[in-house]
Amino acid sequence: MPAVGRSLWQARMAGGLVLDADGLAVSPASLFRPGQRLYYYRSVPVEPTIPGLETVVFQDERLVVADKPHGLPVTPSGPYLQQTLLVRLRRRLGLETLTPIHRIDRETAGLVLFVVRPADRDAYHALFRQHAVTKSYEALAAVPGRLDLPLVRRSRLQTDPSAFFRMCEVEGTPNSQTRISLQVQRDGVACYHLQPKTGQRHQLRVHMNALGLPIAGDQLYPRALLGPGEADDGRTPLQLIARRLAFTDPVTGRPRCFESTRTLDWSVARACLQPTS
Repeated sequence: MPAVGRSLWQARMAGGLVLDADGLAVSPASLFRPGQRLYYYRSVPVEPTIPGLETVVFQDERLVVADKPHGLPVTPSGPYLQQTLLVRLRRRLGLETLTPIHRIDRETAGLVLFVVRPADRDAYHALFRQHAVTKSYEALAAVPGRLDLPLVRRSRLQTDPSAFFRMCEVEGTPNSQTRISLQVQRDGVACYHLQPKTGQRHQLRVHMNALGLPIAGDQLYPRALLGPGEADDGRTPLQLIARRLAFTDPVTGRPRCFESTRTLDWSVARACLQPTS
């Protein structure tokens, strides 16, 4: 990375801004390990301010479960660094080793699970690798019409060749699965219960759009209204919430269940779903 000189790397390390895969700070004296992956905090001169505060719904010596607002990224990316759930929580809770075990889209509100201790990470990561976590989402979209619900959508997702920041369905062996059911509908808007078995990027948004039911407030599907580096104005947030996480704790063997208190905005959904002239 020729644009970043030796002295700047040393300054970043001195500030604890270069981390190893376990989230521990790396110094110039740290041993080199072949294949080692390092993470660093970039310098972002102008960073968008994200309104809304995350809440901590659970915390113990192993886990932190946060309930994030719409628009807040989970980890640093693009123009976001300090205004991310991870950095906010590390500073707020004083836990520099805090690491997310899974991620949800910046535009999606709701629950994100973090592990506190590096020694516990693999055990909790395995839950998601083995699809042993029950994930439940809620979304607002148009009424289903003649669509027969509930149904299970299976398809193969890959990066859209025409826009790298979007996903699309293609022919081939399915790598994504979502169960979709109707909860309630009123005034031309319906609330859907979404249960993904897999965790492909934008999976729920792509599956709903493929059924002709794009989620209200979606800026990427069915068509991209914003580019990859553009921030929305926050007035019509994506009406999608990561509502519930449930699993058997791999360390204690006890059942765990957490629920978001965020709400969907039916008035925003109606405005988004109104036909345009």
